[in-house]
Formats: sequence, C-alpha cells, structure tokens
Amino acid sequence: MLSFKDKTSAVDELSSARMSFRTKPRIKDTISQAAALAGVDDSTFTMSAAYQAALTTIEAHERTRLQPVDHVAFFEALDNPPAPTKALRAAAKKHSKRVSFR
Repeated sequence: MLSFKDKTSAVDELSSARMSFRTKPRIKDTISQAAALAGVDDSTFTMSAAYQAALTTIEAHERTRLQPVDHVAFFEALDNPPAPTKALRAAAKKHSKRVSFR
C-alpha cells in the first residue's frame, strides 16, 4: 500500500484561487477511488497530483541533466571552445544590431 503525501500542504498560503474543469465519469470515478484509498478527499488528491506534475514539468524545462559521459564533452567545450564559425560571427553581428545593452 502506498502512503499519500500531500504536496500542497507545504505551501503556506490561503487557498483563494479557484480551478474548475470537467472530466469524464470514468476518470472522476478512478480519482475518487484512489482518493478514498489514500484517505483524502477528491480535491486534495487531485490538487496534490496536479501540483507534483507541475513541479516535475517545470524542473524538466529549467534544468539540464547530463550523463557522466556528457559531462566530459561539456566541460571540454567550456575549457577549450572551438573558434567561432562564419555563421556564429554573422549571428553575433545581427544580434548586436538588434539588442542594445545599457
């Protein structure tokens, strides 16, 4: 049996924002059954699962994880960068014309 961990309980804020959505009866029944087995209500179960999925999605987009073999190539490129190509020089020149730094 899995123990339920409410991921939203750590957020110390008043619950004032509303979310509303419709779902298919089979999905609602499945969520209700899982919530009952976990000993929480449907809202707590659904919000906790959605919040965890949101955190996971955001983390996947904000971080890059490298395998050990990729670390070597990454740090080698940082330590010994290749000379800029014509295309890179052209892109940098175009960028400097479009963007001002203050």
